[in-house]
Amino acid sequence: MSTSIENILNELKKVLKEDQVSINLTVRELHSKDESYHETCLPDIVVFPKNTNEVSEIMKLANHYQIPVVPFGRGSSLEGHIIPYDNGITIDFSLMDKILEVRENDLLVKVQPGVTRSQLNKELKKYGLFFSVDPGADATLGGMAATNASGTTTVKYGVMRDQVRDLEVVLADGTFIHTGNLAAKSASGFHLNGLFVGSEGTLGCFTELTLRVYGIPEFTTAARAVFPSVQSAVEAVTSILQTGIPIARVELVDEESIRQVNRFSETNYVESPTLFLEFDGNEAGLKQDVEFTKEIMEDHGCVDIQFETDNTARTKLWDARHNLAYAYIHGNVGKKMMVTDVCVPISELADAVVYARNELSSIGLIGGLTGHVGDGNFHAILMIDMTDAAEVAKAESFNEKIVHYALERNGTCTGEHGVGIGKQKYQALEHGAALQVMEKIKIALDPNNILNPQKILNIES
Repeated sequence: MSTSIENILNELKKVLKEDQVSINLTVRELHSKDESYHETCLPDIVVFPKNTNEVSEIMKLANHYQIPVVPFGRGSSLEGHIIPYDNGITIDFSLMDKILEVRENDLLVKVQPGVTRSQLNKELKKYGLFFSVDPGADATLGGMAATNASGTTTVKYGVMRDQVRDLEVVLADGTFIHTGNLAAKSASGFHLNGLFVGSEGTLGCFTELTLRVYGIPEFTTAARAVFPSVQSAVEAVTSILQTGIPIARVELVDEESIRQVNRFSETNYVESPTLFLEFDGNEAGLKQDVEFTKEIMEDHGCVDIQFETDNTARTKLWDARHNLAYAYIHGNVGKKMMVTDVCVPISELADAVVYARNELSSIGLIGGLTGHVGDGNFHAILMIDMTDAAEVAKAESFNEKIVHYALERNGTCTGEHGVGIGKQKYQALEHGAALQVMEKIKIALDPNNILNPQKILNIES
C-alpha cells in the first residue's frame, strides 16, 4: 500500500465509521467491474457514505491527497464507467437509499442516489404515481442520472435528463451545490441539470435527486407483432410515429433474439422479427389508437399480432424482453457479452438496422438485434470468447462499423449506455471542436482530475 493511500485510509477512518471503510479484497473485487466485457481493475479502498456531509469529507480528503474517486451505484453499466483504472477510492452509494420526499401535488419526488428504480416505483404506487425511465436493469437512480439512462418508455416519456428537476452535487473539492429548483421551467442561468446528467461521475457525485413522476395510466394494453423481416418491422414503427399515435413502448427483437427468449423464458413465440408494443391512457382513446396501429402494421406485412390487457400476461411479455441480455448470457456460458448502442434519426433507422443485421450475419458470431426503435436507438448483443483474439477482433470491428454508420448520418455513438471507457475513442469524431469545451469544463471543476479519470474525456493528470 502506497504512503498516500495509507494516509487517506487513516483519515477516512476518522470521518466514517469502521464498517463504512473497506480494503477487503472481496469487497474491492466486487467494485472492480461492471456488466461489460471491459478489463477489470481493483480500487484501493471502498467507502460507504450515509449522507451528503460524509461524501463531502471524502472528496475533500481525496482532493487533498489527489487520489482518484469513482462513484458506484449497482455496477450495472455496460461501458466500464465504474471500473477504477487509476485505482484509488470507490464511493459505494448503497447506504444512501432513502426516498426523502414525495410531493404528489407537484408530481415530484426527492431521493438519495442509491434508491433503485423498482424501490421508487413500489413507494410511488401508494400515491397512484410512477417513475417513467425503465432501462431494464434495476439500476440506482444516481447511476441512471450519471449515464443519462433511458429505455423502453423513452418514446413517450423521454430520457433521464428530461426527468431531473434538481440535483445536489458534491464537487471535487468537497463543496456541494444544487443545479436546479422545483419549478417546471426556468430561464435563469446556465442549464446545470443538463450538464451534470450524463457526466458519468467526472464532474461531481450526486447526493440527492429531485425527479419528475407521472400518474399511473387508467388503462394499459401490450401487444406482440410478428413480421417477415427486420426492415418491415422498423418501417412499421416509423409509420406509427409519423401518424402521431402516442405509443408508450415499441421494442424490436430480431429472430435470433426471439430464439434466445424462448429458451430462457420458456415462451413459445414465433421465431421471427417481432415488435413488443405498449399503449397507455384512457380506454376510449386507446381503442382508436390500437385499431389504427393494427391497420398500419398490416400495411407493412405484419403476419400476426396478439394483444394483452391482463396485467400478468403483460408482465410476462415485458419480462421476456427485459431478460433478453440474461437469456444470451445463460445460453452461452463462458462467453462475455458486448452490447452495442447507437442512435440515428428515425428516417435512417430502417436502413441502419438492416445494415447492422447484415454485418452481424457476416462475422459468424452468436448475437442478435434489439432496440428501442421508437426513438431510433438499437443494440446488437454479441457473445464473445474473450480468450479468442479473432472473435474479439471481429466484435470490435463490427461495433466500430455501426458506430461510424450512425455518425455519418448525424447520429450518436451511444444512445443510452454512455461513454465510459468503451466509447471514448469516438468522442472527437462525434463532437469535433465541442469536445474542447467539455475538456475546459472538466478542468475547471476538477483541476486535479480525480473524478472518474479516463472516462468520457482523456485528460492528462
